[in-house]
Amino acid sequence: MSKQAVLLDDAAQESLCSACPAWTIADDGLEREWRFPSFVEAFGFMTQVALLAERANHHPEWSNVYNRVTIRLTTHDLGGLSSRDADLAQAIDSLPATF
Repeated sequence: MSKQAVLLDDAAQESLCSACPAWTIADDGLEREWRFPSFVEAFGFMTQVALLAERANHHPEWSNVYNRVTIRLTTHDLGGLSSRDADLAQAIDSLPATF
């Protein structure tokens, strides 16, 4: 079972930006884009993210165009950026760079 999500205040968002510098805060969520050498590698990355998201019961908004993957994290039921988004962003960043 996942822990209770808490909206991030300004200080927590600033801390998150330091911990996950490749992510940007946009509107009410976090966004990041990856580029891979091929569609197969991009799809492999998405598979790994899907496994993380399912375990966390927190699913990203994302898109994939050939070798590019864009992920957006937000906690809709809280109306903004939460601790669940921060946790998932850090877990995604811990994935290997290649697949």
